[in-house]
Amino acid sequence: MTQEAFNRKAEDLGNVVNLGHVNHRVPDQRLATIFYVSGLGLTRDPAMMTGVDNMWVNVGESQFHLPTGAAVVGPGIVTGLVTPDLKALAQRLARARKLLDGTHFDFRETNDCVEATCPWGNHIRCHAPDEARFGPIGLGMAYVSFEVARGATKAIAHFYREVLGANANVEIGEQGERALVEVGHHQRLVFEEREHPAPDCPDHHVQIYLANFSGPYRALQKIDGVSEESNRYQYRFNKICDLETGATLLTLDHEMRSMTHPMYGRHLVNRDPTQTAAGYRAGGDFHHWAD
Repeated sequence: MTQEAFNRKAEDLGNVVNLGHVNHRVPDQRLATIFYVSGLGLTRDPAMMTGVDNMWVNVGESQFHLPTGAAVVGPGIVTGLVTPDLKALAQRLARARKLLDGTHFDFRETNDCVEATCPWGNHIRCHAPDEARFGPIGLGMAYVSFEVARGATKAIAHFYREVLGANANVEIGEQGERALVEVGHHQRLVFEEREHPAPDCPDHHVQIYLANFSGPYRALQKIDGVSEESNRYQYRFNKICDLETGATLLTLDHEMRSMTHPMYGRHLVNRDPTQTAAGYRAGGDFHHWAD
């Protein structure tokens, strides 16, 4: 038998293969465009949801879905992005400040990221590319983090391992334990302990793709966990529970899609936000920043 030259386990994804989108309902598509497209430098999907009732915004190989309606705000939820140029990002957000005056919009630069708040209060944390932390992602959705009560993280990790077949573990964070659940190549859901966690946001949802689509479905059926029978390619559940006691640990709507879903692997256009009419570079309109 040959000696193992690489850590093969490090490349295992588990059953969850991609974090497809995060959904934020917004009441004003103009303000959403100023923040997500002009400010963050992301790209409106040119083919899907091009009207005023919804907007899909590409970020590498993932998306924000922004349907029009009463704002959905998760005060304890942070979406973590990787973006190519934090300095240029801060400049764009500074230019957007006047247009977003009177909203919840704000941003600040820290030592290692730019923290931004959308016009309705949802939190985005933007990081520079970092191979050690985010792998090869140059532009993408690296994580979504949630606040949970003390003592919940081990049961949350257990739930995702047993029900979804995800890679999940618990480590010590800055304020206590946190559960790390892999939901794609260098993509995670993060559940961080807090003494007084923010309230659940049941209208917030995340969408993930599964390799074994039926296994989690059967596991959820056993605990009466399926909340929606969407179609042949999709179902939903909305409660993360303690499998030993049945207690609900967090309410979070999960949109579960199969890899046979027509939109799985769909190519997402990502523009270069530094491209301008005044300094136009031929051939520089689009880049594929996410591997």
